[in-house]
Amino acid sequence: MFWRIFKRLLWASRGRLALALVAVASGATVCAALVNLDLDAGEKLTREFRSLGANVVIAPPQVSDAVPDMDAAVAGRIAALGMPEIAGAAPYLYVAAQAVTPSQHLPVIIAGTWLDEAARMNLYWRVVGQWTTARDDRSHCMVGQSAARALVLQPGSSITLRYAGREISLAVDGVVTSGGSEDSQIFASLATVQDLASLPGRAGLVQVSVHGSSPQIEGAVAKLAAAFPGLEVRPVRQLAAEEGQLLDRIRGLLFATVLLILVLAGLGVLAAMAGLAIERRRDVGLMKALGGPVRRVMRFFVAEATTIGVVGGLIGCGVGMLLAEWIGQRVFGANVSPRLVVVPITVGLMVAVALAGAFPLRLLGRVRPAEILRGE
Repeated sequence: MFWRIFKRLLWASRGRLALALVAVASGATVCAALVNLDLDAGEKLTREFRSLGANVVIAPPQVSDAVPDMDAAVAGRIAALGMPEIAGAAPYLYVAAQAVTPSQHLPVIIAGTWLDEAARMNLYWRVVGQWTTARDDRSHCMVGQSAARALVLQPGSSITLRYAGREISLAVDGVVTSGGSEDSQIFASLATVQDLASLPGRAGLVQVSVHGSSPQIEGAVAKLAAAFPGLEVRPVRQLAAEEGQLLDRIRGLLFATVLLILVLAGLGVLAAMAGLAIERRRDVGLMKALGGPVRRVMRFFVAEATTIGVVGGLIGCGVGMLLAEWIGQRVFGANVSPRLVVVPITVGLMVAVALAGAFPLRLLGRVRPAEILRGE
């Protein structure tokens, strides 16, 4: 009996219910698109920031005038911590050496590192030639563009590096352009620089790439500091702060927009339901006159609002996914991946909006059957 009456109520009020459905579906479309953009934009922004290099540095404390160094195995132990927010870590050992060419001797900074990890963490570097990607390659190197220009080097050239009476000869695989201090450095494998400096197993610092918002980055810094109590763990403030602030601003803007859309959708449902409440006075009065309790009568209207929320939410999710993909292509120039988690979130929000907008139907519980039967 319940479902028979429910179907008749839906059909009899299809005009006003369709208006409420349009309001809910429209709100669901925008909400689904923005929530999908928020989830995808956070991941894409994090990936873009990770391409800009490390944002956390682990270094030994400065206790004397000597250049401090640390155990290079720290970089390997970071991966064993099982912190999913850490995207990569690479040890660095810097040495001020002499670059010897047939025509000149010039001072140069040699950076020893895991070249494969450095390539993965610094995707924004432009390389002419090819990367030296073997971690323990002792015969090849990468040269910054400023150093390459000063030493007249290009991919395929060779260079001799001298430090403290020791020399090594390396072949240049590629010329790096970073727009920073790396342009004046020479990059070799960590083992090569350790041998040149007679510092086996040592490093000057470890660069760590941590993804997430500002609180997540600060949390990772705290965990790393606890894991390595004898070392200084500090974020690269500019990069970490910019990433966190940008993510927070985007999420705040999208949250405010979604909230506004929900309010507008609720007002649309409220307008439709207010008119529906006036039309239903006679039906409710007759139901109550026949002995129907108010709670049972209200179930019909709660079921109507829930149906509108579910149907409108599902329709809006489908259209919203397409809208998110269109916005990603036209505005951001990037593909936006559909997220299935958006569906339950959007449907839940739309059911809540529909139930809130159906509040005027609660007033039907005050209808007096005697007044309705008298035609008042």
